[in-house]
Amino acid sequence: PGIYVCAKCGHELFSSRAKYEHSSPWPAFTETVHEDSVSKCMDWPGALKVSCGKCGNGLGHEFLNDGPKRGQSRF
Repeated sequence: PGIYVCAKCGHELFSSRAKYEHSSPWPAFTETVHEDSVSKCMDWPGALKVSCGKCGNGLGHEFLNDGPKRGQSRF
């Protein structure tokens, strides 16, 4: 339990409360801790490239409409 932070700068990204089990080998989250936790830009339809909102460190993707509930995204 706790807060997941950027490995490069320590900026707060995700809470363990938003973590859930997914078939991917990486941790999956439904939402960020703060609105400015991450920055996003379109990578391909249905996926946004996600970076740390403070230092720009690459974090992977937000997959739109792929969360545990209808309409939720998966980080």
